Formats: sequence, C-alpha cells, structure tokens
Amino acid sequence: MSDILIAILRSGTPLIYVAMAGMLAQRAGIWNLGLEGLMIAGACAAAVGTAKSGSVAFGLGLAIVVCVLGSMLLWFVVEKLRAHPIIAGLGLTGLGLGGTDLAVQAIYGSQASVMAGRGLPRLGEAFGPFGVLSVLVISMPFVVLALWVIVRRTRFGLQLTACGEHPFAARSVGVAPARMRLIALMGGGVLCALGGAELALGTLQLFSINMTAGRGFMGFASVIFGGGHPIGSALAALFFSVVDALGIRAQLLFGDKVPRDLLLALPYLATVLGVWISGQLRGGVKAAATGGELRDY
Repeated sequence: MSDILIAILRSGTPLIYVAMAGMLAQRAGIWNLGLEGLMIAGACAAAVGTAKSGSVAFGLGLAIVVCVLGSMLLWFVVEKLRAHPIIAGLGLTGLGLGGTDLAVQAIYGSQASVMAGRGLPRLGEAFGPFGVLSVLVISMPFVVLALWVIVRRTRFGLQLTACGEHPFAARSVGVAPARMRLIALMGGGVLCALGGAELALGTLQLFSINMTAGRGFMGFASVIFGGGHPIGSALAALFFSVVDALGIRAQLLFGDKVPRDLLLALPYLATVLGVWISGQLRGGVKAAATGGELRDY
C-alpha cells in the first residue's frame, strides 16, 4: 500500500500543480490550454539549468522565469492582440513542445535525454518509505489549501472571480480585469514551473522530449471536472493519478495478458470520462466553465 501511495503522490503532484494553474486562469476568465507547453518548458528549464549550473535552486528559478515569461506572452496575445484564448493557449503549447525540442538539440546537439545530475531535496530516511518524496510533494497540499483561502476567502479572490464571470461589473467598481488576468496567469506560470520541476527533478532527475505526455491537458480537464474549485480540481487531478498508478500496477500483475497500450491509456480514458461526467452533472460545458455548484462552498 505504501508503494501505491507513493506512486500516486509522485504522479499526482505535477498534475495538481498544473491543475491549480489552470484553476487560477479559469477564475480570471481564461481557458488556459497552454498548460502543457508551460509544464514541459518548466521541466526542460529545470533539468538543463540544474545540469549546467549544478544547482537545483538555479534550475528551479530558471523554470519559474521561463514559465512566467510564457504566461506573460499568453496574456499579451489574448489581452492586447485580442486573440482567442483557446487558440492562443494551443499555440503556447506548440511553442513549448517545439521550443524544448529545439533547445535540447541546440545545447546538446541531439534529442537525447538531459541528465540533471541531482534532484529536488527529499525528506530522508527519518520518514521511512515516504522519505523518497521531494519537498514539492510535501508542499503540495499546503499550496492547494493556500490557494483555496486566497480564492474563496480574500478580497483578491472575489475580485478575480468577478473578472472572470462579470468583467464589465468588475470594471465598473474599479477593478481592472486585464491586470487581474495577468496576475492569475503569472501565478499559474509559477505553479506550472513547480509541476514541471517535480516531473523532471522529483524522481527521474532527467528531461526527455515530450515527457509531459499530455499531463497539461489532464490538468486542464481536472479544472473542468473539479468545477473550477481549488480543492475539487486537486481531487480530480488526484483521481487521474490514482488511475495512472493502478494502470502501472496492472502491468506488473497481468503482464502480457492485457495489452500494454490499453493499460497506458487508462488515465486518458479516465480524463475523457471525467469531463463527460462533469458536463452531465452540471448541465453542460458552459455550467462547468463557471464552476457549477462547487463555487457555493
């Protein structure tokens, strides 16, 4: 059981960080489909920065800078150039996927995996089997709780939600929706950097091309499944991680009896199913976009 729990936490932590980034953007009124691109950019920057400098702190800082700049680019395209948020987000994802591939080839001369050489600090042997978990895994529930307090129990959170749901009303009382969206996207950039860094430096201590494997889109789906609520989105991401961990465990149990590709597809099938259930329970995608009944809590 401890091995399964550790596997769930390891696979779920990057997803939850990215889901929190999507939740902030959704609260501000932007469907951020650039999460995948930001996540892989953060993973690449964290691994390359750590490998070149020998410092995990430098790699993590570089990842945050890269993801925040990417988020600011998305804000500029959406707010100033009036591009459609979904199209702009997909463009950012393409930029992240292609840009990391190009960066690795430019720096190392090939598409080989980048070995970071060291990883994030871990809890240590004093915590038993859970000592292999990184500090970002342990920090994750506190981050989710802090975001819930900010979004649901502060003036800033109410203003952010107002900018997403009723931007004209927010503007009439002196709140600038464009500025609030910039803050939300930049905060989401930091969270995507943490998710990418955990993916690259938490367990594997390496970066490989396309290693996110659609986790950014799963984080986006978690926001829909969770109704735009911080805790609901985190639980949805955790559910997808449970399915992923069970799929990996099933490969060991069933071996060649069940097609390996089918087991690997389980978390993606669960993502599609979760989005469909969310739409059915809340009366369609439009209701899910506004958070449904979860926003009453």
